[in-house]
Amino acid sequence: MQSFRGISFLAVVATTSLALTGCSGFKSHSEVEALNEAKAVGSPFTQSLAAEYRDYANHEQNIGFDYADALHFARKGLATAAGEIVLPEPISDWNLKPEHIEELTSARSQLIVALDRGGRETAPQQAALAQARFDCWIEQQEENWQAKDIIGCKKEFYDALNAIGGAVAAPTPEEMMPPVTAMAAPNGAMAPEDAKYLVFFDFNASKVDAGGASVVDSIAAEVKKQNIKSVNVIGYTDTSGSKKYNKRLSAKRANSVRDALVARGVDANLLMVDSMGEENLMVPTADDVREPANRRAEITFVK
Repeated sequence: MQSFRGISFLAVVATTSLALTGCSGFKSHSEVEALNEAKAVGSPFTQSLAAEYRDYANHEQNIGFDYADALHFARKGLATAAGEIVLPEPISDWNLKPEHIEELTSARSQLIVALDRGGRETAPQQAALAQARFDCWIEQQEENWQAKDIIGCKKEFYDALNAIGGAVAAPTPEEMMPPVTAMAAPNGAMAPEDAKYLVFFDFNASKVDAGGASVVDSIAAEVKKQNIKSVNVIGYTDTSGSKKYNKRLSAKRANSVRDALVARGVDANLLMVDSMGEENLMVPTADDVREPANRRAEITFVK
């Protein structure tokens, strides 16, 4: 993290630096041990996330010998163990190259959308895994020397992200952020006609990538299990570019999802395709703004 990195070590402060390192190591051991002994409370999501941060803090301390980051993630773990909601790491807190900033910003935006649209409640373990692997990815990307760890965290993040982005119901205005005490526990599986599947796309792209493919797999499997009358596929874009161009791009995205579903055995006669361009933004923005969450296809069922 920036608060611990980028320090110029001069000979005249070598002794002080060693003392600070020792102090940091002592603090990390103390707080990691506190997390190891903590009894997690709260929602299934916060309990799962506390376990993820516990494992990562132990790894950073005992294997990576990165006491500063071990301390940081132990503190996040203690907060989640107490039932608090903590957010994925802010991009601005880390020393990253410009190309990594753009990629991680896009990933974080998609994660926040998936979490806020019900991911924490509908798939708490996968949501916790997605957040923990995002934090792992950004921490490893800042260090930028262990390619295997960067790739591993990134892959597991996208796998988990698409697991929670697969079937998330769009909230109505009345349903948004009710008081915690008024929230009822989930009662059974979500009805197919109430589900909304989301496939996200890269900027100016219409190809279904590996992450989106896992969502399409889930859709195809659900269609085969249920008595579905039709499958609606609607393509969208962000506001970057002209409205005419975005209308065409959204159609390409919808048709890419359609083709992927047909390739997985879904009857083409069930598929209804439409394109909305930059209308009905998931995240409202001004014109000519690149917003990852708006570059999507939405898939719903009619039963």
